[in-house]
Amino acid sequence: MKKLRQDSHHLLSTPEPYLSSTCPHRALLAAVLSLCIPGLGFLYHGQFRHALTTGFVGVGLVGFCWILGLTLGTGAAVFAGLLVVLPWWCLQVYASTFYPTSGFWDTCRRVWREAHDIRYLGGLFFLTGFMDLYIIMANPEYALTLFCTKPAGLAGILAKAQSPTLHLAIGYGFLRLRLWALWLYLVYAGFGLINATVNFACLGYGRIRTVFLVTLLAFTAYVIWRRRCFYQISHPPPRHGLKFS
Repeated sequence: MKKLRQDSHHLLSTPEPYLSSTCPHRALLAAVLSLCIPGLGFLYHGQFRHALTTGFVGVGLVGFCWILGLTLGTGAAVFAGLLVVLPWWCLQVYASTFYPTSGFWDTCRRVWREAHDIRYLGGLFFLTGFMDLYIIMANPEYALTLFCTKPAGLAGILAKAQSPTLHLAIGYGFLRLRLWALWLYLVYAGFGLINATVNFACLGYGRIRTVFLVTLLAFTAYVIWRRRCFYQISHPPPRHGLKFS
């Protein structure tokens, strides 16, 4: 009985991490601080070890992208930043809203369970859509290569317009975890793979074409692997573990 009382007292006295919905201004301030400087949100919560670790990792990742830019060019640095640095940056911002934090891996499990990785891909699609739109408006003479040809006239305008339109639509659907966005992406990815393969066969090796083809294959494989996230919106599974009020 004594051992049972001690265990009960330990469970009751151990603080559980909570998403600061009960204290939203603290969560918001911690997120803003971590958004500006990695680890600063943890420092605001008084968690010095997490703040120091996050700061060192942030410096290391930024340094990695800087070295990559010097050796392989700006494009490689931006590519690594979007796929490595930016996800980690968002993750540490999200983790800083929980106090006290239960650790990096617990945050990763929560992100996985709540499909925030898919939402991040949706954000990338949104960013890509706006970048496509800017490129088209800034360079009216730009022509998109489709199956080894560059359509002109109305066909060329429609070919260019489909890229930002579909990217924005898929981005919205991924952010909302809509099932139609999964099917739209799979159709669009299939078209992109066929087009990229034909262009590769006609025009030969090109670094941009090769990176695009490999990246598209990797993205599509990941989305197919995580396809259940889009079904859970209609049939949400029962929640287990910590509850946040």
